[in-house]
Amino acid sequence: MDTLIVQPENETQQATVEAVLKALKVSFKKSKKGYDPDFVKKIKTSETEFKKGKFKTIPTSDLWK
Repeated sequence: MDTLIVQPENETQQATVEAVLKALKVSFKKSKKGYDPDFVKKIKTSETEFKKGKFKTIPTSDLWK
């Protein structure tokens, strides 16, 4: 069988989806896994630095040197 990934936008949608799955006797797993907080912090820091102009461009011809 296929795996479905459902991403409700609010608690009402989540409750409705869970109720439907239970009524149909479909097994499901709930997971609140997100990104590692350290990873998120690094990405946000990088975005901030980029907006401030703190980045380096590399010419395509120099990529493999």
